Amino acid sequence: MDSKLTTLRDAVAELVRDGDTVAIEGFTHLISFAAGHEIIRQRRRDLTLARLTPDVIYDQMIGAGCARKLVFSWLGNPGVGSLHAVRRRVESADPEPLEIEEYSHHGMVGRYVAGATNLPFYPLRSYFETDLPRANPNIRQVRSPFGPEVVYAVPPLRPDVAIIHAQRADAAGNTQIWGLLGCQKEAAFAAERVIVVVEELVDEAVIRADPNRTVVPGLIVDAVCVEPFGAHPSYVQGYYDRDNRFYLDWEPISRDPAALDAWLAEWVHGVSGRAEYIAKLGVERIAALRPGPAPSGVVDYGTYR
Repeated sequence: MDSKLTTLRDAVAELVRDGDTVAIEGFTHLISFAAGHEIIRQRRRDLTLARLTPDVIYDQMIGAGCARKLVFSWLGNPGVGSLHAVRRRVESADPEPLEIEEYSHHGMVGRYVAGATNLPFYPLRSYFETDLPRANPNIRQVRSPFGPEVVYAVPPLRPDVAIIHAQRADAAGNTQIWGLLGCQKEAAFAAERVIVVVEELVDEAVIRADPNRTVVPGLIVDAVCVEPFGAHPSYVQGYYDRDNRFYLDWEPISRDPAALDAWLAEWVHGVSGRAEYIAKLGVERIAALRPGPAPSGVVDYGTYR
């Protein structure tokens, strides 16, 4: 088994390049803030950021000047309000314009599926009676080859880099996830390069003992990085809860460009990496996010009863 274990710093340095299309996926759950911060820290530029639900991490990356374009389906600070760094770029070109390309959730998932399966487009019905096809010329009508029916189609999305956060992986990159899923698997299979960030590294025997949890196989993974609490302030089922305080605190920071710059200087550029960031958060705050027990059933894959 060839090890793909590396540091997040080295993975970003090698695999994320200026001008890339980067997808950091995870649907409220398992969002790799650690990877986003490392991209900011390494001052990547001219990125196209793709994501179903760009929230605070993309507001931070866009506020840091990493991106020239955003491809998305819904954006906001979930449960709180807007992403003001994004809004300034879109509404006022402040400090420069941000190109946007908007789809529905289903449309974005379809784009990843088409990219993952090497299809030229993905058909769907859900754009009838909406304005999105007028706003986005990449949403186009197509006629069925099997009859007169007309549906909409979206083009494949093939990111240069997909970054997936997960509970655990082995050194070969076989990656296991449980809890709320987004389209991590589809984004990973669609991408040219894949970085997996995990809470813990486990032996191959652990992966083999519970194969149905393996969402991303090692054969498509380029780098495995171990970063405990790497998804904070989002959550990781079984490891820590969502830090709701962070999202509330981000609202006034995001509204003020000077406050946003100061936050990035302190919490991203001012720390060497995720371990220092977590130490800065403090033991009490971390302890408050630890969940209690929630055992599930035990499955025996080899015994007939």
